[in-house]
Amino acid sequence: MSEKAVGTAEGEAARAAARSAPWTARSAVVWEALRELLAELAERGSRGGGPLRIVDAGGGTGGAAVPLAALGHEVTVVEPSPDSLAALERRAADGGVRVRGLQGDTRDLASLLPAGDADLVVVHNVLEYVEDPQAALADVAAAVAPGGAVSVLAANASAAALHRVLQGGVAEAHRMLRDPQGRWGEADPMPRRFTAEGLAALAAAVGLESPRVRGVGVFSDLLPGRAYDAGTVQEEELTDLEREASSRPELAGIATQLHVVAHRPEA
Repeated sequence: MSEKAVGTAEGEAARAAARSAPWTARSAVVWEALRELLAELAERGSRGGGPLRIVDAGGGTGGAAVPLAALGHEVTVVEPSPDSLAALERRAADGGVRVRGLQGDTRDLASLLPAGDADLVVVHNVLEYVEDPQAALADVAAAVAPGGAVSVLAANASAAALHRVLQGGVAEAHRMLRDPQGRWGEADPMPRRFTAEGLAALAAAVGLESPRVRGVGVFSDLLPGRAYDAGTVQEEELTDLEREASSRPELAGIATQLHVVAHRPEA
């Protein structure tokens, strides 16, 4: 579920993601945020310094789960696709780590896992596709231990409109800004996109608190392909730029994705 193709409105973003430099720049921002969060959870947690319990809801083939397990944590992937779970098993074996894979989706979390037991639940690139995002996030929040956290990564509606208009789709970009689901029309393959305010409100609605919003992919997906083809873009420099941009709330509106971290209140 976490490795779905993006819609036509993000065509340029998808092409950029296929190149190593922008993908590294964007993923670096998320991973740095996750590392900070893991350190915070370990410091104030009740595991006695032991591994954290992490659930990756809709974790696909383990793109996030395997690196998290490599850090020494206990990771469970809940994923509806048996093919993805098979690929996850292979990826974990190749990485020399153990990741538990369970078949199901967010509504199955309560039956698959103990309630309130996870230190962190990762739900990346999932809320765009579920039938009811609030219900899905409520199921995710119920799996988190008091004081634990949820990491949400989702497509940004405002940025998608910007990308659309840069491709000449003025009318479609206008529709995206007006549409509650952030879609440009019936043919739009992505069911919904979010705004920073919408994601923060969604987190609050399911009882999560202190949501922190970062923009992911602020500039890297705006660079023309010829800049990469010409070799004028340096990966390290682009990563530093994305890191700086992610710390500036005013730039979140043009980021390809929004990364929200929120906590379940202490008991």
